[in-house]
Amino acid sequence: MQDFYRDRLDNGFSPATVQKIYVILHKALSQAVSWSLVPRNAGEEAVRAPRPAPKEMRPLSPDEARRLLETAEGDRLEALYLLAIHTGMRQGELLGLKWENVDLAANAIRVHHTLLRTKGRVVLGEPKTKKSRRTVHLTGTASRALEEHLERQLKVMERLGDLYRDQGLVFTTEVGTPINPSNLRKRSFAPLLQKASLPRLRFHDLRHTCATLLLSKNIHPKYVQELLGHATVSITLDTYSHVLPGMGNQVAEAMEDVLS
Repeated sequence: MQDFYRDRLDNGFSPATVQKIYVILHKALSQAVSWSLVPRNAGEEAVRAPRPAPKEMRPLSPDEARRLLETAEGDRLEALYLLAIHTGMRQGELLGLKWENVDLAANAIRVHHTLLRTKGRVVLGEPKTKKSRRTVHLTGTASRALEEHLERQLKVMERLGDLYRDQGLVFTTEVGTPINPSNLRKRSFAPLLQKASLPRLRFHDLRHTCATLLLSKNIHPKYVQELLGHATVSITLDTYSHVLPGMGNQVAEAMEDVLS
């Protein structure tokens, strides 16, 4: 098994792909043990799969973020991109957002659902963690964008009538069905980046953009953690410690002040 994993890597398979193969074999052997088909799970005891390298984040600079949002003006999904940057909500949380969880009077969103892909279908599921189930307070700009988005959506519903398959979702296809994340990236996000003359990004980098912009303005990491829905503030610090402005200098200066 170890030779097999090594061979896959040598033949160009990524560490992430080989790890998925490892997980499948591990589960199969565990089931075989429970059925007494084999005496032990060799994959668990003696074999290690390669760890996939963490994906490099590519947050937008303030100028780039402004350019993206300016380019998105008038786009059918303008509010989606604005919320992604203003709130740091995950792609699944945005695509699974329902109007019943939007309170425009209070400028707030309750994150209660996330859009998941399972067995080739997109379905609504539970948020990633308990902390992910949260209330997100909106900027005035984000709230106005949602109001305009709702107005456009109601006009589409009126025009299409029974052809519109309303499921209460905020962001939908042109006929009201959930947006496939793959289609969002290929048909909307990638062309938008190209139109804005921005490099290729993952949608998740908009979440990183929100966090880095806030932390660069000295917003306390605890507040950023609550906004993003991280399970603990340590996750926020571990993920974004490199963007905390002058942190090393501040530590040295604080020690100097204490002992001087």
